[in-house]
Amino acid sequence: MIYDGIVVGGGHAGIEAALAMARMNKRTVLITGNLSKVASLPCNPSIGGPAKGIVVREIDALGGEMAKSADKGQIQMKMLNASKGPAVRALRAQIDKLKYPKIMLDVLKQQENLTLIESLVEKMIVEDHTVKGVTLQNGQNILGKTVILTTGTYLSSNILIGKEKTHSGPHGEPTTYGISQQLKDLGFEVIRLKTGTPPRVDKYSLDYEKMVIQPGDTEKHTFSFDNVYYDENPKEVCYLTHTSLKTHDIINQNLDQSAMYGGVVEGVGPRYCPSIEDKVVRFFDKSRHQVFIEPESMELDELYVQGMSTSLPRHIQEKMLKTIPGMEHVNIVKYAYAIEYDAINPVQLYPSLETKKIHNLFCAGQINGTSGYEEAAGQGLMAGINAALKISNKEPFVLHRHEAYIGVLIDDLVTKGVLDPYRLLTSRAEHRLLLRHDNADLRLREYGYKLGLLDEVTYQKYVQKKNNYEKAFEIVDTFKVLPNKENNEYLLSQGSAAIYETYLLSELIKRPELGKQQIIHFIGDVFDQDTLEQIEIHVKYEGYIQKAQREADKVLRLEDKMIPDIIDYRQIRNISSESREKLMKIKPKTLGQASRISGVNPADISVLLVYLESGAFHHDI
Repeated sequence: MIYDGIVVGGGHAGIEAALAMARMNKRTVLITGNLSKVASLPCNPSIGGPAKGIVVREIDALGGEMAKSADKGQIQMKMLNASKGPAVRALRAQIDKLKYPKIMLDVLKQQENLTLIESLVEKMIVEDHTVKGVTLQNGQNILGKTVILTTGTYLSSNILIGKEKTHSGPHGEPTTYGISQQLKDLGFEVIRLKTGTPPRVDKYSLDYEKMVIQPGDTEKHTFSFDNVYYDENPKEVCYLTHTSLKTHDIINQNLDQSAMYGGVVEGVGPRYCPSIEDKVVRFFDKSRHQVFIEPESMELDELYVQGMSTSLPRHIQEKMLKTIPGMEHVNIVKYAYAIEYDAINPVQLYPSLETKKIHNLFCAGQINGTSGYEEAAGQGLMAGINAALKISNKEPFVLHRHEAYIGVLIDDLVTKGVLDPYRLLTSRAEHRLLLRHDNADLRLREYGYKLGLLDEVTYQKYVQKKNNYEKAFEIVDTFKVLPNKENNEYLLSQGSAAIYETYLLSELIKRPELGKQQIIHFIGDVFDQDTLEQIEIHVKYEGYIQKAQREADKVLRLEDKMIPDIIDYRQIRNISSESREKLMKIKPKTLGQASRISGVNPADISVLLVYLESGAFHHDI
């Protein structure tokens, strides 16, 4: 049997890739070493966060699975930055790390067109620069039209604690060497990266009186636009404490014993999720750093010590943790460790996530140099979609930077590459006012439906919701508020100024102190909370949103200017040597992508535009 798609790895990227292909009616097989560990959470027991939480919403809008399973498995939910502008708001949930993989495994088992195989992949079958399938460790060949590598941190991985180096994947699981070596043999640029995880501690060994309680929101939030809230889910709390000067002294005195500072680590660590050693060294002027104590599962007595990722030896970890308020008598259940692993430089990928060197081979997740479950899932979804489209001889599906954080993520990867594990941040998105938590379905649902990832019932609910928004906008924009005594008394009671002429309600709620409650007061409780939120954001930020859209449209003109694959940059005169070198290496698909390559300056883009419009490249081949 020849499968349409072979997905290697059952992490967050692999799951979304396999489900996307199967839901697009492609015969798909997912191969992973341990089916009980699919969708595992080897590090932080949480999903979401700044920018990442919006990615989860985007995955849901497109027809992916992460949001639905996170809603089922969450034990605490918060809206971050709720008091700030809508561009930076995002959900973050504490996830039951034992329950979540079971939820995902059930989804996989029930999915039509999807076969699950429990095995490790030794190597790929490659002929004439085209992937044909994979060979399992037992020697069995699995043939497929496309292969998606989602190998996470399992490529030639080492666990590091102090001076100890153990050849292993996360939590003692087996690593794999065949694929990594094969990628090198095929001419891929393979890079060495590092990440880490903090210790887990016994929840009964802590003194919570010395910590600050961090409860979840009482409001019922959901990642998924299905808005199914599970009331039976626990409402767990987290705790906040801090390192002390004694903590920092112990770390500084033992830096030479850290895997990172002692010369054991070969890989480059994550800039935006540093170890505690790195924080103490880089931010030497700070007297303390935040430490969050987070639950891992309702079935475990273990807590996750967020902020204390380290590769120091075990006895130093013991001494260090006991200097933190509330942890004086701590019992460590699992020691922290660093893990280094192989990845590829993602500039070797097209925006579809297909590799440039090997046809029909796609890569998604940490193999592309990213960090985080959400970034992996977003890439997996896009790789699965594009593998399915490739089989059907259809054009790739590529999201622009103004359409989705997933578009920002992938464009950054394939255009700029990585030096350290990439983490998605709101600051990376120049159009972030357009890429909000609240409007992910309005941005992406149509795509999901056209791709075949949304059923008719889900799509019609979206159509109805969109129609309701449009009617609501029209009502608010035409409703007149008269300058009578009753209305002015109400406005004054809300801390707003009185009015002396008739106002449209849309004009009135542009005032900072007015919003959703005032819409309800004047019109009545006829809209749901999602619609009210959309109206308020639309009205208050209308000018900014319009400006952002104009800027996006301007950039889009460059994105629409395609660069033919046949172009020979050596034939273009008057561009710098650095630009020529970068353009030849990355081979951008559009003029917009070319403009974002580091080292390619605006003058070179102008020359390239003139060259493309002249059609001169036709004479150069």
